[in-house]
Amino acid sequence: MTDLPTTTALLAELIGFPTVSTDSNVALINHLAARLEQAGARVEIFHDATGAKANLWARIGPDVAGGVLLSGHSDVVPVTDQAWSSDPFDMLEEEGRLYGRGTCDMKGFIAAAVAMAPLFAERALTRPVHFCFSYDEETGCLGAQALADQLRGRAVMPSMAIVGEPTRMRVIEGHKGCYEYSTHFTGLEGHGSGPDQGVNAVEYAARYVGRLLDLKDRLRARVPEGSRFEPAWTTINTGALQGGVARNVIPGRARVDWEMRPVQKSDAEFVKADLAGYCAHTLLPAMRAVHLEAGIETETIAEVDGLEPASENEARDVAMELTGANGAGLVPFGTEAGLFQGLGMSVVVCGPGSIDQAHKPDEYLEVSQLGACLDMLERLSRKLT
Repeated sequence: MTDLPTTTALLAELIGFPTVSTDSNVALINHLAARLEQAGARVEIFHDATGAKANLWARIGPDVAGGVLLSGHSDVVPVTDQAWSSDPFDMLEEEGRLYGRGTCDMKGFIAAAVAMAPLFAERALTRPVHFCFSYDEETGCLGAQALADQLRGRAVMPSMAIVGEPTRMRVIEGHKGCYEYSTHFTGLEGHGSGPDQGVNAVEYAARYVGRLLDLKDRLRARVPEGSRFEPAWTTINTGALQGGVARNVIPGRARVDWEMRPVQKSDAEFVKADLAGYCAHTLLPAMRAVHLEAGIETETIAEVDGLEPASENEARDVAMELTGANGAGLVPFGTEAGLFQGLGMSVVVCGPGSIDQAHKPDEYLEVSQLGACLDMLERLSRKLT
């Protein structure tokens, strides 16, 4: 097995790249590419339109369809205004824990996968190991969505995927989707003393939020029979309502930021159709009765499908065998797993560390968890020979 100190040292290198989603991840991707190429991997790098972001796709083993994908995102959340006890981008090892931004979410898994690459290359693999390291997962799975479009239709693709988000090495076979939106309201400004002469964008935005609250309650009645999610139904959250400049000014613009986490795609279509009808038949006619140029536009930030539990799931069965688990669970947080499922792979989420540590100051990964991940990957290398 690849030794733990080597993997820990690589993780320290990765933490040293401050790949906050607002910044470039290209230096980190190039670093990972060099490590994989040194191990004999065939590496492809896909840049976004700006050139400041990149996805990595690599393969070790035979050029045949099938095999396993090891997937992780390279970006991390900001540390701004967080009270860290040490430099978040200079990994600190203390009392069996590895502290640093991204240690558990999710550079620990990336470090383990890349550290194992030489072992994968040494083994006479009959099925390949693929690696995928993406950008901007934290801001809507933007990198993985772009990569999925680029990979769709390829003949040589993995049949299974392990997404290494922090699950404490539990095997996860399902999670909800995450659909994120910003709905923009354009009204007509005016003096607050003459409300009928303007179109108050904040008030119409508030009515829209009221509709979201109504839908939030109605979705409880649509819970699928036997749903294992917690909560069992599709949820809606209103994250922000912004608009207005002063108490005595009719606000001409407003914005509602909101999300839903569907347990089934039909719920998402139900919500979107209801809101479209409400805007078209109730809100917009009232707004345009005063100002013809008033409008409501919904900007899609991301629509990432969930990982749907399947009765037949090779990746789940293999991961349970590799970890010794006797069952698979569900999680409430989202990942890129649904995108790989959409490409026809069987998918599980399984990685080192706890989601409870993610996004917090003094984020850490237990050394024992990193070791458990290496053990799983070493068993995988033997299974693929």
